[in-house]
Amino acid sequence: MKKIASTFFIALIAGAITLGSYKLFFENTNYAVISHNEGESVFNTSLTPTSPKGSGINEVDFTVAAETTVNAVVHVKNVTIDRTPHSFMDFFYGSGGNQRPQVGTGSGVIISQDGYIVTNNHVISKATKLQVTLNNNKTYDAELVGTDPNSDIALIKIDAGKNLPYLAFGDSDHVKIGEWVLAVGNPFNLTSTVTAGIVSAKARDLGRNQSFIQTDAAVNPGNSGGALVNTNGDLVGINTAITSQTGSYVGYSFAVPSNIAKKVVDDILEYGNVQKGILGISALNVNTPYAIENGLNEIEGVYVSGVEEGTGAEEAELQEGDIIKKIDEIKVRKFADLTGYLSAKRPEDTVELTIDRDGEIFTVPVVLKKRQTVIVPVMGLEVKNLTKEDMKKFKTKKGVKVVGVPETYRGNGLENKVLLSVNDNEINDIEEARALFGSISRYGRTSITMVNEKGERERLIFQ
Repeated sequence: MKKIASTFFIALIAGAITLGSYKLFFENTNYAVISHNEGESVFNTSLTPTSPKGSGINEVDFTVAAETTVNAVVHVKNVTIDRTPHSFMDFFYGSGGNQRPQVGTGSGVIISQDGYIVTNNHVISKATKLQVTLNNNKTYDAELVGTDPNSDIALIKIDAGKNLPYLAFGDSDHVKIGEWVLAVGNPFNLTSTVTAGIVSAKARDLGRNQSFIQTDAAVNPGNSGGALVNTNGDLVGINTAITSQTGSYVGYSFAVPSNIAKKVVDDILEYGNVQKGILGISALNVNTPYAIENGLNEIEGVYVSGVEEGTGAEEAELQEGDIIKKIDEIKVRKFADLTGYLSAKRPEDTVELTIDRDGEIFTVPVVLKKRQTVIVPVMGLEVKNLTKEDMKKFKTKKGVKVVGVPETYRGNGLENKVLLSVNDNEINDIEEARALFGSISRYGRTSITMVNEKGERERLIFQ
């Protein structure tokens, strides 16, 4: 035993001597002495200390925004009557005896303590009855205040008999790509569902001449009309659509910017309809062969291809070939940037345009005007507001003049007539004409009353 212990002790001493000799005679230790030197360059790679939590989502607190939002987001139930013929007899004699109620659901956002709620137009479209359920499970009947199908925004109201929690509109123009946002709504009839994501694009055009905020916060059927909020709990958008081949969320969702929604709501409350201010230009379609062949599809900005008479653009002396680079302080990269910003403006508002004309950059103020012509839905007629000369010529102070007729309806004597009513609903201007034509059915009977240049009234019925 003593022999084994002495052998181990000798081996330990020998190992220590060997390691010490290596460190002393063979290993070279390099030292760098850092001192002040005027000739050395100094680089600050970051002025922000590293968080002990790490980077990314761990540094963002969603709890305050979620708690603020869920109580102001409601469940909207839409009851409609299905009048589709379900048998040959229904089709032949009418479907009045076989009406079926259908229930659709969506979301809405309380925007005032007295019960005004903003939602999507498609959530409440054609409703015969509207009901709203709050986060506390109390249900109230709602009334429709007004709607704008073009922006897909509707305003409804409930009377809860008490002050309600609500959300304040934020400024969607200052939303940044990469910013964290929450989508709050009622997908699949699940109340108070909160999902998180980032703003992945702005001014996204889905082919409707609209401007959407694109996010990757999960949005599914039932989220429509719900809130898109930033981490402060400010309402920056109204969730509206998803792009999907299956009908369910696959990574992209779209919201109407809050500045557009707020403007629509304000117009409905103040005027009863939406007041739209137009610039008065037509923009070049950058996907046309002409644009591609001439390199115009690579331009950053909006290429002016035409200027309408009697508009603010004409008064500001804009010209064909001008490139709009900015509107006020908003950079314009594509047409949706321009239309999205203008959607939040009214007639007689003034905007500052930054123009590139043959390499010369200058700024010009433009007064927005009220649109004088519009193409109405379903029938596609182009109509314009009456001038004083028109009123005198046609002996009427109400109605809209037909200035364009699509091929389908040519030969019916619609050209250069003044439309007075649709299905006995009186028309006063182009906005009323658009709303009335938008409400008619493609499969029902439509009655149009009009007047000719002799002051004679005519009535046409389209089946």
